[in-house]
Amino acid sequence: MELRSQPELMHTWRGIRAELRAAVGESTFHIWLEPLKPSEWDGRVLTLAAPRDTKTWITERFSGVIERCVQSVFGPTARVSFTTVTESRTSTRAASRARRDDDAVHQLCAPSGSFNPRHSFEQFVMGDSNHLAHTAALAVAENPSQAINPLFLYGPPGLGKTHLLHAIGNYLAAYSPDTVVRYATVEAFTTGFISALGSRTVERFKQLYRGVDVLLIDDVQFLASKAKTEEEFFHTFNAIYDTGRQLVLTCDRLPTQLVGIEERLRDRFQSGLVAEISAPDHATRAAILRKRAALDGLEFKDPAVLELIAESTPDNIRSLEGALIRVVAVHSLTGRELDHQLAAEVLASIRPRDDDRRQLTLDRIQQVVADHFALNRSELCSPSRAAKVTWPRQLAIHLARELTGQSLQSIGDAFGGRNHATALHACRRVSEQVRVNPESASQLAALLNALEAGHRGRNDRRD
Repeated sequence: MELRSQPELMHTWRGIRAELRAAVGESTFHIWLEPLKPSEWDGRVLTLAAPRDTKTWITERFSGVIERCVQSVFGPTARVSFTTVTESRTSTRAASRARRDDDAVHQLCAPSGSFNPRHSFEQFVMGDSNHLAHTAALAVAENPSQAINPLFLYGPPGLGKTHLLHAIGNYLAAYSPDTVVRYATVEAFTTGFISALGSRTVERFKQLYRGVDVLLIDDVQFLASKAKTEEEFFHTFNAIYDTGRQLVLTCDRLPTQLVGIEERLRDRFQSGLVAEISAPDHATRAAILRKRAALDGLEFKDPAVLELIAESTPDNIRSLEGALIRVVAVHSLTGRELDHQLAAEVLASIRPRDDDRRQLTLDRIQQVVADHFALNRSELCSPSRAAKVTWPRQLAIHLARELTGQSLQSIGDAFGGRNHATALHACRRVSEQVRVNPESASQLAALLNALEAGHRGRNDRRD
């Protein structure tokens, strides 16, 4: 294939990136391969520029799959080589500013085809607590702007609201690929808007959100007390709604309960269908666990294990899956049979200390994780993306989410000012790794034990 210009090479690279993303999975691509840039194509070899601190790892671990993806575009004789990104200090600063501006505008804005593949309608377990929300979301996916507009989903955290947003996106990507879909949290919308103001790219920001067919917005309760962002979101809402395009919104409460948000916006939120998602009953919780176990390839010879977890974890789906992960982690760590007795012991160790867990601080979690991996707390919160820091940081963020009452944004702030999206990605990656990697499960179990033992010791001393 002959490429006459750098723009042509960049265009071709976008196609290769899509192949690569599908081959290695979203999380692996984001962590290791997203920074790669095409440097040169000489008609035979594609040279890729990689960050200095990950070039060796990428070359050793991913060169084969990268070359196969390159060959799918350039032909079977194509080869890949790697070089290190080298830029002058001035150009590096300029590029960093440009990336910050671009990332802020695009934060958590997923175009069609890049939604979480695990969050589909098929993987969503429907019960009495979410029947209306599921049915309405599916109707929107099948007939955007025709069935229900806007759709407002509300309920406590961890019950599946974000799952349904991604399910809509995945459905449209599969059955209506020409439909332009955008997903964002309100925190991402806010960050992007503020950055656009500072970088004078407001028109680009507006086009990003208003030039879509379907807009999916998560956690609209965080618009409260953000006057400028609320004003921009109000106009974005109107621009989409008034031209007959689809909006789907999620919130942790009813529109009428959104204190700190203007009445005109609350009125728009409730102008369509308002559907509640409440805590699942026992039968739904058990079905969720069976679905999750099947998805993860887990076999339970004793079906009472899942029933016990469902009975013992009534709060929300996040807690439910967390309990399942904990049981599987202890099984992987100890080699014990994955049976009713093991589950009972693990769940008994969790239940009495639920209140105590909420008292665990982010500082304490950071310190325990840092000590375990022979790092400094400052390294966990640093911008470093080195593997020796990234995985411990992700473990710490996951533990913070499970063991404290902090929001994802608050947790991200405590880890060097990271955003909601980064914190959520860390939690998902830990869950994935614990499921497939015994060493990761062992590390998570050891950290949980260290945190619980230390916390129990301090409580005993107070007594």
